Amino acid sequence: GHLPYEAVQDLAKLELLEEPGQLEMHLYRRRAGGTGITGVKSHDGAEGDIVRFKVYRHGLPMVLSAVLPVLHSLGVKVTDERPYEIKRGDSTIYLYDFGLQLPQGARDLTEVRAHVENAFAAAWRGEAEVDGFNELVLRAGLTWRQAVVLRAYAKYLRQAGTVFSQESMESTFTAYPQIAALMVALFETRFDPRLVLADAERNSHAKELVSAIGRQLDSVVSLDQDRILRNYLTLIQATLRTSFFQKAIDSRPKSYVAIKLDPQAIPDLPQPRPRYEIFVYSPRFEGVHLRFGAVARGGLRWSDRRDDFRTEVLGLVKAQMVKNAVIVPVGSKGGFVLKQAPSSSDRDAYQAEGVSVYRMFISAMLDVTDNLDAGKIVPPKDVVRHDGDDPYLVVAADKGTATFSDIANEISKSYGFWLGDAFASGGSAGYDHKKMGITARGAWESVKRHFRDMGINSQTQDFTVVGVGDMSGDVFGNGMLLSEQINLLAAFDHRHIFLDPQPDPARSFVERQRLFDLPRSSWDDYDKSLISQGGGVYPRAAKSIPISPQVRAALGLGDTITAMSPAELMKAILLAPVDLLWNGGIGTYVKAKSESHSEVGDKANDAIRVNGAHLRCKVVGEGGNLGFTQAGRVEFARAGGHIYTDFIDNSAGVDCSDHEVNIKILLGNSVENRDALLASMTDEVAELVLNDNYQQATALGSSRAQSLSLLPVHRRLISELERDGKLNRALEALPSDEELTARGEAGEGLCAPEFAVLLAYVKIVLEAEIVGSDLPDEAWTTQTLVDYFPTPLHGMTRQMAEHPLRREIVTTVLVNEIVNRGGITFVHRAVEETGATAADVLRAYVVVRSIFDLPDLWKKVEATDNVIPTDAQTQVYLKARRLLDRAVRWLLQNRRSPMDVPGEIAKLRPGVWALLPDLENLFRGAEQEALRADSAGLLAVGAPAELAEHVNRILYGFGLLDVVEVALNTGHDVHEVAGVYFVLSERFRIDDLLTKISQLPRDDRWQTLARMALRYDLYAALAALTTEVLAATPAQVPAAERVELWEQRNTKAISQAKKAIAEVDASRADLAALSVLLRQIRTLVRTAAA
Repeated sequence: GHLPYEAVQDLAKLELLEEPGQLEMHLYRRRAGGTGITGVKSHDGAEGDIVRFKVYRHGLPMVLSAVLPVLHSLGVKVTDERPYEIKRGDSTIYLYDFGLQLPQGARDLTEVRAHVENAFAAAWRGEAEVDGFNELVLRAGLTWRQAVVLRAYAKYLRQAGTVFSQESMESTFTAYPQIAALMVALFETRFDPRLVLADAERNSHAKELVSAIGRQLDSVVSLDQDRILRNYLTLIQATLRTSFFQKAIDSRPKSYVAIKLDPQAIPDLPQPRPRYEIFVYSPRFEGVHLRFGAVARGGLRWSDRRDDFRTEVLGLVKAQMVKNAVIVPVGSKGGFVLKQAPSSSDRDAYQAEGVSVYRMFISAMLDVTDNLDAGKIVPPKDVVRHDGDDPYLVVAADKGTATFSDIANEISKSYGFWLGDAFASGGSAGYDHKKMGITARGAWESVKRHFRDMGINSQTQDFTVVGVGDMSGDVFGNGMLLSEQINLLAAFDHRHIFLDPQPDPARSFVERQRLFDLPRSSWDDYDKSLISQGGGVYPRAAKSIPISPQVRAALGLGDTITAMSPAELMKAILLAPVDLLWNGGIGTYVKAKSESHSEVGDKANDAIRVNGAHLRCKVVGEGGNLGFTQAGRVEFARAGGHIYTDFIDNSAGVDCSDHEVNIKILLGNSVENRDALLASMTDEVAELVLNDNYQQATALGSSRAQSLSLLPVHRRLISELERDGKLNRALEALPSDEELTARGEAGEGLCAPEFAVLLAYVKIVLEAEIVGSDLPDEAWTTQTLVDYFPTPLHGMTRQMAEHPLRREIVTTVLVNEIVNRGGITFVHRAVEETGATAADVLRAYVVVRSIFDLPDLWKKVEATDNVIPTDAQTQVYLKARRLLDRAVRWLLQNRRSPMDVPGEIAKLRPGVWALLPDLENLFRGAEQEALRADSAGLLAVGAPAELAEHVNRILYGFGLLDVVEVALNTGHDVHEVAGVYFVLSERFRIDDLLTKISQLPRDDRWQTLARMALRYDLYAALAALTTEVLAATPAQVPAAERVELWEQRNTKAISQAKKAIAEVDASRADLAALSVLLRQIRTLVRTAAA
């Protein structure tokens, strides 16, 4: 029967029930036989086995099948259940009386009663998951919230790729409840803001707990359990911040927990490891955000890969990292999954849950992010920080979140976050990427370059295309409207297969435009009457698709093929013999022969994926991400295909977003009609962004031209990046040293996709070095900053100077320029050969760029697109690079660090500009003939005469630096100095000697350094001889006569030098011979001076 005591307890609980669905609970030990004795023992003698648990619910019954899993998760066994209905005036109360058997080793009920009751209620309400971690409430005396800590780390470990199941982690903690309690205590000691502790004191207490955990771990017998526990210890110590102790508006704990981690402190994480990571745990969702730097940018995606969404995000952020080399922030990427989603068949409910979870995910990240107020850091409330200030967090749209930017910005504003609506780019008050078509237009710059390399103007000449995507998509749709010459033969998306084997370019263009403008269109909306004979639109779900003779011809299929399955047909489309394969879809469709489908990690497309070596298209445009594996790209490129990479082709989207964010930060709240101003600058922002795509494509074209000649340098650069931990060669599919050697022997160097990776990594490493130097703070960089922004903003120099990302913007612009213009190895070689810092090299580059007005030359070359062959353009670019190589080294050797950039320009430019126009007349004899021959060589490959003469004047004008320097040092007029200098150069055949030096090998660093030393010693000797002639002869005498007078006074030394030159002509002219010759010339300098 029931005792009066129990009745009184029941009445007390019943009085607390006021709202429908409300729960009350009572956990107690039953007094045996009404005796009042609490130490009741069961039949097997164990104390405390007779335990009752009552659940009271207002108005709504509970289903036993739903209650039992909750109780079992607490570690108890249910021995019996007695349901009751109690009619109350206002409603019915449902009472459930359970008999429980507690797990062995459970804590005393007086200690954990409230914890168990709260844990049951939390699990029932969905605030806590129903799993084995709940058992720690009884075994370790944890609260349900403390169990959440261990559960959240378990979820993270599963995403991080641990081999241990969650069940293994649960059983480990139930086996060692004391360690579980210590782990939670360590977490609370490090992060509970209610503990009023100084940082040193908090750290000291944490160290004591770590030691205590270490002692406890000594008693763990199982190796697997030891590894699990040590993984937890590592994670807690690698945690930098958490929102765990924050409260919601109703003063209850928030429904999610954000944990910010230092991935570098977690050795078991897969590579690459980001700089920061935020993991968000909730019973409703999980999410992760990976950032590779303090200032990072990338999209947030709504993932459907619940079991391994971190792996998906990590793969995407790898591409984002190299893509972001062109913008201010480094790469970041985030993703979340729904855990309690309604059926996707109920589209509205499913979408509503996605939006709700997205809101929580954004909020969770902001909960652990610093804010800025009037330039001062404001840490988040109730967050203990174990890292430095970290206020830069931005997000962008991605798969599933394309329309969510306004939601993110609304949350940003509600938090008072300093970025306001610059937090998420592309919202209603921003640049609409699809409307601008910016991502596709950026990729089209690559496509146009590839076609120019083949002598085709893609804007005026017809070409054939197959593709992945449909006209409703941003990248595919916009891309297929970028030329009226497109002959789109076939395409497919996740719904349909489109075939138009002999399209009319004009009519099909108009129809594609109609589909693009039609909301939520598909290929099935295409006007079938416009499709050429033998074509059609077919569902991917079809059993078989008929293949007409026209389709066979268009796709290059065998004559016997009359029908194909959808998978076979899509594979045939990918392998079609067309001019362009345009990827604007989602999925990985091309791999290398050496890769398995499982290695690709896109199971959905295994049936249609092809190998790069088997592609028959000429050009690939990667508007979409991850359409090829990197090895697949390399395989296609080495077989003669024209391709860069996805992160090169489609970088314009993120570039546009970055411009938007930086413009919004600049404008702040101080500009009236800000949104109208933003809109008015759309076209110029697009031009700035597309120029980045154009320049990177041009840089890759130049790199390909030197792939063999610079192979030893490329090998050294890759090895250095790898040695410094900046690059994982295997991860980026770059060849080994052995393979590079074999390629060199076969007359082959790196290919374009490999150069693309190297280009990005060089920029990433260089940006880190430059932003860490004083260079971005130098006054001359102001113009660089101004030029980054659209013209209407150029007057806001005061606000630009206060821009929080001023230094990063300057660095990004200058690094992109020096690498694009100077070449991938330019800075590496200059540093290697001179010992200067990268910042010194960059300063010298800016000086040389200005002295010789290289932008004017580059502009003239760009104006010849589709007019002259790209080979001719590339030769002009490479000649300008040779000038950069030589002049930058001259400055680095002749000026102290840090270089005064404006001062050097002011000092050297007037003299160089005065002499350059007349350079051909200053040259004499064989050197004059060499200049003319070089110009003729450019004419032969298609360069116009004016351009050929311009670039050769610049290249041969390198010696003018010595001329101007001698003039400045001696006080002589530059024209007078130049006359003597070039007579001496011709007399001593300096140009011939420089050619022989350039022919020396540079297979290793020492050979390279020796070449450089010879070259600059020779120039220095020529300058010194010029100084001697000027000092020893009368100014009024013509230059040639002055040199003859000087020669007459130094006959013996000069004859010895000329004899040495003749001997070098007759020999192999190797390093030893040239070194001896140079010594003779230096002896002549000393003799003349004496």
